[in-house]
Parts: sequence; C-alpha cells; structure tokens
Amino acid sequence: MSAKIISGTEIREAILEEIAAEVKEIKEKHSIVPGLVTILVGENPASVSYVTLKIKTAHRLGFHEVQDNQSPDISEEDLLALIDKYNKDDSIHGILVQLPLPKHIDEKKVLNAIDPDKDVDGFHPVNVGRLMIGGDEVKFAPCTPAGIQEMIIRTGVETSGAEVVVVGRSNIVGKPIANMMLQKGPGANSTVTVVHTRTKDLAAHCKRADILIVAAGVPGLVKPEWIKPGACVIDVGVNRVGEKPSAKDPGKMVAILRGDVDFDAAKEIAGSITPVPGGVGPMTITMLMKNTLKAMKFAAEIQ
Repeated sequence: MSAKIISGTEIREAILEEIAAEVKEIKEKHSIVPGLVTILVGENPASVSYVTLKIKTAHRLGFHEVQDNQSPDISEEDLLALIDKYNKDDSIHGILVQLPLPKHIDEKKVLNAIDPDKDVDGFHPVNVGRLMIGGDEVKFAPCTPAGIQEMIIRTGVETSGAEVVVVGRSNIVGKPIANMMLQKGPGANSTVTVVHTRTKDLAAHCKRADILIVAAGVPGLVKPEWIKPGACVIDVGVNRVGEKPSAKDPGKMVAILRGDVDFDAAKEIAGSITPVPGGVGPMTITMLMKNTLKAMKFAAEIQ
C-alpha cells in the first residue's frame, strides 16, 4: 500500500487562511496589521523570484509590505544603516534581508544587525539561543524547520517518544529541527539522532527512524531499504538534476527537481511521505508570514 502523501501545498493553504482571518480580526479590534520589509540587494534571479512570492503572499494576507530594493554596490555601512532604520520603525514587525548578499558585504554582520524581535527568519544568535532553551523563551523558529514540524503535527504523526533521525546538520534545517523535535511540547518529545557525512553506517540509523527528516542536499541519497516500514519521511532536499520542456509551454525549459529520497520507491514502504516539489518547499514562506504575525502580536502585546 502506498504511503500517505503529505502535501505542503494543501497545508500551506490551510495555514494562510488561518493567518488571514486572524489579521482581519486584529485589524478590526486594534487597527494594526503585520508589517514586513524585504531588503533585496542586487538582481539575483532566484532571489527576485523568491522575494516576489513573499510580496504576493504578504499582500494576500493583508500585511503592510515594504519591498526595499538596493543596488548591488551598496556599501555594508549603508546596508547596516538601512536595517537600523527599520529596527526603529514601529510599523515594521519583521525584517528580512534576502540572501545571498554581494561578496563585499559580511552576511553574518548584516543578519546580526537585525533586532532579534524583528528577526522573523529566526537566524539571529539571540533567537538561536531562545530556540535551544525552548518553551516560552522561543519567539521565532527558523521557517523551514517550523514548516516541517507543522506538517508532522497536522498529519497526525505521533512524535512523543518517537525515534527521529535527522540527516544533515546545517544551521538552517538540520540543527534547529533536531532541537525542536526533542523539546517538550506538541510535535516534539522525541528521541533525536543527527547523522551526517562522517556518520558510520548511515543506513542503519535511518532504518530505525519512526520519523526520518532528510536535509542533505544529495539527490536520491536515502534508498528505500533505509526506510522503516510505516515511517514518516520528510524530504527537505530540492535538487536540480536537469531540464525538460514545460508542460504549459513546450518551447520553454524548466528544471527537473529531485529530493534527497528515492520517492517512487520510498512511497511503497513509508507510512507517509512528502513529495518534491510540493512538500516542504511551500511551507517556508508560510511560516515566515506566521512569524511576522507573531512579531506584531509580541510588539502590540496582543494575546
């Protein structure tokens, strides 16, 4: 029997509807809406596409959205001054600097300049520390890990006492999701193992996972025989492995995307699994919007 497909697209729509309804209610009661600024330096095509989707989503939800495009030759000093301006702007609750930045700008310095209470990406060291402590200390979880946990919760997968194996130890996905899954609370209380390129017998670790979260960036890394029958498999990988003609426009070429898991074979063994595309991907911007709403509620002291 094939696994249940965990659709990030469907879960995204449900969450966005919830956010829009809450934004409308807060606006009516308190005359305030979430404010999000996205700072884009240069014209990297992938960044432009990603930012455009963020803008579209923010407008759909009724946010106050500011798109601040800057020249690729902006100085680091001027970019830091721009961030400081938005740190002091009470109408802005979330600040996002789109990466990557030009080589002459220190990304770490820029991200650390954002007010932690407006760091809706969850990358500031203060928010990393809050996440490590857990509980009421947490303000913003990084968006992709937050999306993963939300998918697991909404799919009804039992996490309490579950064996969770995370493949990958990045600061963006692997480390934070591992920490989130072992905390006390909904969608957590798990026993977590993190495996990586230096792990001995990677397959054996994956095989005992009740929940397998794969964020390695290696297409087809996880083979079907590595998966425990009935396990929940979350594939975070989005790997470009070639091109094909577009179904809508045969004259246009589009990327062929593959995950870190052999999906076609894995879905015959797993109990539930995310597809690529259409799985974890749609959740990232969704959780960014949820974090921005949280930031506004913190600032306005709205319960």
